[in-house]
Amino acid sequence: MELADKAVGFLLSYISLSIFTYYTFWVIILPFVNSDHFIHRYFLPQEYAILIPVFAGMVFLCFLCIFIGYVMLKSKKKKA
Repeated sequence: MELADKAVGFLLSYISLSIFTYYTFWVIILPFVNSDHFIHRYFLPQEYAILIPVFAGMVFLCFLCIFIGYVMLKSKKKKA
């Protein structure tokens, strides 16, 4: 089990670092590269650099509110 935990931890770290590197390059470095450079083919338009994190944050907040509401309703039923 310990080896599986290490593998999952390594995979999550690798994915997080990859996403962070991609997003950082996309938002900070790419605006300074000429628009006709081939590297622009690998990235979405700049508008999505704001829309994707905002959408992900809203989805996270919705799930968090639903989870908190579910836990509160469940604990209320146990007391009654």
